[in-house]
Amino acid sequence: MSSTTPILHQNNHHQHRLLFSFTSKTTPFHSLHSLHFKRKPLLSFSSSYSASSSSQQHQSITRVSTAPVEYAPPPPDFNFHQEISRLKKLRSRLAVSQSLSHKLSVLDSDSRLKNFFNDKHSNYFARVLASLNLDQLFLIKCVIAAGQEHVLNLEPEYVESEARSDIKSALYALVEFIDRLDVNGRNSEAKDAVLEIEQVKDLNKLLKTLAEIEQFYDCVGGIIGYQVEVLELLAQSKFERKTTKSQHVHESMECQFLEIHVPSGLDLSQNTEYAAQAALWGIEGLPELGEIYPLGGSADRLGLVDHETGECLPAAMLPYCGRTLLEGLIRDLQCITPVAIMTSSAKNNHERITSLCERLRWFGRGQSSFQLFEQPLVPAVDAEDGQWLVMRPFAPVCKPGGHGAIWKLAHDKGIFKWFHDNGRKGATVRQVSNVVAATDLTLLALAGIGLHHGKADFPANTNILYVDLASAELVGSSENERSLPGMVLNTKKPIVYMDNFGDTHSKCLCLFACSVPGGRLECTMQNIADNFLNTYSSRCYKGVEDDLDTFMVYNERRRVTSSAKKKRKHADMSLHQTPEGSFLDILRNAYDILSQCDIKLPEIEGNDKYIDDGPPYLILLHPALGLLWEVTRQKFKGGSVSKGSELQIEVAEFLWRNVQLDGSLIIVAENVMGSTRIADNGESILQYGHRCGRCKLNNVKVLNKGIDWDCGDNTYWKHDVQWFEALKVILHGNAEFEASDVTLQGNHVFEVPDGHKLKITSGNSGLVVQLDPIEQNMMDTGSWHWNYKINGSHIVLELVEL
Repeated sequence: MSSTTPILHQNNHHQHRLLFSFTSKTTPFHSLHSLHFKRKPLLSFSSSYSASSSSQQHQSITRVSTAPVEYAPPPPDFNFHQEISRLKKLRSRLAVSQSLSHKLSVLDSDSRLKNFFNDKHSNYFARVLASLNLDQLFLIKCVIAAGQEHVLNLEPEYVESEARSDIKSALYALVEFIDRLDVNGRNSEAKDAVLEIEQVKDLNKLLKTLAEIEQFYDCVGGIIGYQVEVLELLAQSKFERKTTKSQHVHESMECQFLEIHVPSGLDLSQNTEYAAQAALWGIEGLPELGEIYPLGGSADRLGLVDHETGECLPAAMLPYCGRTLLEGLIRDLQCITPVAIMTSSAKNNHERITSLCERLRWFGRGQSSFQLFEQPLVPAVDAEDGQWLVMRPFAPVCKPGGHGAIWKLAHDKGIFKWFHDNGRKGATVRQVSNVVAATDLTLLALAGIGLHHGKADFPANTNILYVDLASAELVGSSENERSLPGMVLNTKKPIVYMDNFGDTHSKCLCLFACSVPGGRLECTMQNIADNFLNTYSSRCYKGVEDDLDTFMVYNERRRVTSSAKKKRKHADMSLHQTPEGSFLDILRNAYDILSQCDIKLPEIEGNDKYIDDGPPYLILLHPALGLLWEVTRQKFKGGSVSKGSELQIEVAEFLWRNVQLDGSLIIVAENVMGSTRIADNGESILQYGHRCGRCKLNNVKVLNKGIDWDCGDNTYWKHDVQWFEALKVILHGNAEFEASDVTLQGNHVFEVPDGHKLKITSGNSGLVVQLDPIEQNMMDTGSWHWNYKINGSHIVLELVEL
């Protein structure tokens, strides 16, 4: 492993103790026994099972209960390198085994399994194995061989000898109970047993998880290889960091030079002409582009909970600006294009995302435009000795293994082939928490440069990437570690879980906050760039960037990345990576758009001002107003937005000329980008530009009390606010709304039916409201529209009125 692989670590030597209580008809225990553990076992069940052996005749264990334990660190003589060596040899022998039976024989010869099965209760455990098929047997034996017997709660080294056999007998009671379950999950022999069926579910879930780990990590040796990677990273941290300083001194003495060069690349905010041209390349290349969304993360730092059910929710379901984050990603798309979404089972991520897509009818794009593929979960480990953390019997703590899993998984699940079959050469990759990635020309220019110059990858840790799909597939299909780029043992984020005692645990590497460190093996998505190298016979100083497979572009940060990754703590003055902070960046971007349109509005002050007083206004503009800001700006001209106002525009065909807003103005169209048609397969498919809703405002004053800014229940980044008054325009179907030379004061709701045009002007006695049907020959195109033309590297709009 590379000596530069990032890992954080600290030692901790707190100890734990466990008290067991056994109750039976003829129990040999008459008091509580204090038992010491090498690591924390978790067990709680009850049964009326009767076990017999040469030393125990008809002894019935009816209940086993446990109390919280304290953690005891591994013994000082724990030898990482010896364990790694043993596992590597085992991995090598398994790799050359030609059959499953041969692999089982290899496992049976391993010293760890021999020690485990060298027990007087081996006959009982043989019954456990007999209940499994060969594939399941292989998985269970891999867990034991990897040193993770405690996941099964069958490790004899857990307890002192005086209680060892009794705990194991209790576990065999569980196995016997499972054996007696019929196909309907009923106990056919002991109807009065009180063992919970959840134990059976956990065992089945464990087998499924193990199978996924074995398959996904086949490139490094499956379950055994996974543990090798964990231990190597831990060993590297523990034993090499002590010599890091001297090693670096030695290496620096041998080096002829040591320099760090900042990558050169295009700054979109400075070279605006080239940026505009690159964006046009991106627009022209849309038929060859797809979208990839890695949504498998658990997003624990958001602390998102369903208030009705109390269930934890994944980041994709975060309500943000009036919709979920996933809906926000899709609404940024201005054409129907293939979208691949990597999910996971964490927090029912896969089921929830699938359900959302189905409920919203696949966003009018058809189910065939989407591919959902599920990321396997990986065991969380203790940073002291690499032991898997366990919630209860058969239930290890599992988390998603990082977004870097997407490349191999995309190959394994046929995603690259699906893109190819749909004629796609490249893809933009967005993470769901980055809410500004599609701002202005950032994504289009990025993809345009990548496609136009045939680049393989955009290597930047900005939550957005461009990848050449063929190049990415070469990495994902490689049958070695290259398919899992940037493997790290991520111990920076707390691992919070609840064991079967009801105790909540938080395991991380914070020096003072947590008692026991923990983490999980992860791959980093952006590190796919490590596989795209260009070598030269001599050192190059300048002029090689155009020949490299990778490339870099820059832009102002809030137009590239601003994430809603973690929940802001009440007393925290920092808004970094919080929904509040990213929402402020959205408002700042809105200011940048409108302030260049001769519209007067207050600037957004510092984050501290938001914490104290909230935002100065709310401005939410639908991305379909313009793929690029230069398009959006041509639809706005003149006027003002006063402090404390709200402007929400949910319509693409829109014109603003000299509008003065003091209050709330909300315009919502059903057909923002077009109407839907029913395809031959019965799906609703969006027809861009067909029967859109339309709105024109010319010389209009909007005056109302607007938002109740003093309401304590307002959550601005959710767009969950209370109003005193508002002007709201609702456009059904292809409805149109026009207001000219008029003052609209107070609370109004103008709801325009499909196929009609509502026009408001001023008269002698007040407002003149006229509702007319749209002429039949204008039903599809509307009474007016914007005509788009390309002038050099820019897009110019022309208003066409019919």
